[in-house]
Amino acid sequence: MTGSALFPVAVLAGGLATRLHPVTQDIPKSLIEVAGEPFVFHQCRQLYRQGIRDVVFCAGFLGEQIQERLGDGSQFGLSIQYSFDGEVLRGTGGAIRNALPLLGPAFFVIYGDSYLFCDLRGIQESWEKSGQAALMTVYRNAGRWDTSNVEFDGQSIIRYDKRNKTPKMHYIDYGLGVFSADVFSEYESQPVQDLADIYQALLAAGELAGYEVTERFYEIGSFDGIRALDGFLRST
Repeated sequence: MTGSALFPVAVLAGGLATRLHPVTQDIPKSLIEVAGEPFVFHQCRQLYRQGIRDVVFCAGFLGEQIQERLGDGSQFGLSIQYSFDGEVLRGTGGAIRNALPLLGPAFFVIYGDSYLFCDLRGIQESWEKSGQAALMTVYRNAGRWDTSNVEFDGQSIIRYDKRNKTPKMHYIDYGLGVFSADVFSEYESQPVQDLADIYQALLAAGELAGYEVTERFYEIGSFDGIRALDGFLRST
């Protein structure tokens, strides 16, 4: 598939961001200012640099503000579409299922507060070669940037659990996955669904590939994270 187009990206941007109150009481987390601009501007530019051209924002709380600022994405060289939760927040998994008509048969998923460095083409090719339904990227975090939640042996994910941690968890879910749309078909009767639970079900079924990323991630899910990314962006 070398040279072919990269999959679309679903950006999960529907949460309430309560950890960032009062800043996020009136704006969605994606619009928090970092290095002089809304975070989502930096995120869109980074996706473009990585070769992405098609993006779907899975938006929830105050998500219309994101659409107002980004429009059709042409200012970033992207084609951006929007999928809104509606009156009831669907959770990360439910938001993806709701956006399936816009995403096609396979796609990347990232979080709306993540600024990532990774080889998307290499990740896409790795997933295609794996023959599995989904892929999770992992990073050897060792508790540095957030709490590690993955056991990884260098080839395969052994355990993933955000709630029940073990001493062998030296890796963390990097915040980028690849999915076949078929993964979400069985959750049609569950409009509210957490992506972490879907990952766990895939792992239990032997349908979750793993891919190790070696560059650290940045995030704006916390005030410390915002300061770290602001400093990085201003220095580059």
